[in-house]
Amino acid sequence: MTSAPGPVMTRAAVILPWERPDRQDESRAAEARLEEAVGLAASIGLVIICKAVLLLRARRPATLLGSGQVESLHATVRADNIAVVIIDSRLTPVQQRNLERALGCKVIDRTALILDIFGERAATKEGSLQVELAHLEYQRSRLVRTWTHLERQRGGFGFLGGPGETQIEADRRMIGDRIVRLKRELEQVRRTRGLHRQARKRVPFPVVALVGYTNAGKSTLFNALTGASVYAQDQLFATLDPTMRGIRLPSGRRIILSDTVGFISDLPTELIAAFRATLEEVAEADIILHVRDVSHPETATQRTDVIEVLEGMARSGTIESDWQSRVIEVLNKADLLGGREAVGARPGAIVISAMTGDGLPDLLGCIDERLTHAMELAHYRIPVANGAAMAWLYEHGEVVERTDEEDGVDMYVRLSPANRARFEMQHAAGITCFES
Repeated sequence: MTSAPGPVMTRAAVILPWERPDRQDESRAAEARLEEAVGLAASIGLVIICKAVLLLRARRPATLLGSGQVESLHATVRADNIAVVIIDSRLTPVQQRNLERALGCKVIDRTALILDIFGERAATKEGSLQVELAHLEYQRSRLVRTWTHLERQRGGFGFLGGPGETQIEADRRMIGDRIVRLKRELEQVRRTRGLHRQARKRVPFPVVALVGYTNAGKSTLFNALTGASVYAQDQLFATLDPTMRGIRLPSGRRIILSDTVGFISDLPTELIAAFRATLEEVAEADIILHVRDVSHPETATQRTDVIEVLEGMARSGTIESDWQSRVIEVLNKADLLGGREAVGARPGAIVISAMTGDGLPDLLGCIDERLTHAMELAHYRIPVANGAAMAWLYEHGEVVERTDEEDGVDMYVRLSPANRARFEMQHAAGITCFES
């Protein structure tokens, strides 16, 4: 009895066209960018046979690469039996077609690669819709007169119908119709999520959102803090859809922790909208944990990429302009550098290892302290029989002092401004509020 054959592994080459000067620091940046592209390709099961940085003197309109580079790459494709070549840059439809003809294999660019990854990882309804929408918008941009099957015409109806519509026009119209339907469905999903967010505000807990470059360890940190089992792997874009869990801080205060998609440099424009679901959670967050892989050689560049995205959100009004005042930098993966002591203290940052748990108590304490600074101290006298009001304060605030008297209970409580207003509106009957 013969065993079933295993899955056929697709052999791939990853090529980074590089236009920048060949200085030592630029060479390091090119190597880091190439390794990121290799990681992207490997994350969807491609076997990377060849990887290379090709310096460009000028971008060729026909093939992007120079003729000698194309010939050399063609020889490598034939010698190593490569099925797909990934160009870590954006290709025009003409460049993609010409490279496929010259190399004799499938060619995809950075946008198509990331779209494939998003398509494989999206789990929620909105994630799937966003990815399909991005795919269609990308395909619509490829519908140019470069493939012969799109040049055929359908005949008109009867003798007076004219030449009919070309296949490319029919394809573009069908894609356009599907895009309209997808946008309508997405708007409905967003309205539903907005209702859920409003419901959370009615029973409010502070929201702490994790952001950071892809593969910085956000999901590992999320699991370590919540005890959840969110998918976390050493690969790019392991998490695409927002995940939320409730946890308690050392003070007893309850918060909601939100895991989000990882950021990446040169994100395809078609996919910017696909970040909307998770970025909306960031915009609503009371605290933003910027998780960084401190062991990565390009950690400073990755930090800049994340900040640029958030600054763009601030310019568009998606997030408040003072968002940086809500950020705590979390330097993760200290275990890969020999531990927290080896990394050393950094002003305004918490050094941790989500994998080993080292530094997590300090991080939780920092979150607690930051939330406390944003709170107001309120003084109430509550009737002894009003246990519901006292329970509400314990649940939503930090009780600093309590004194039980015969005529009532004096409570000094730290509350967020929103919770204070809500408590005084909902539990006003029989309660005395003092100026604090």
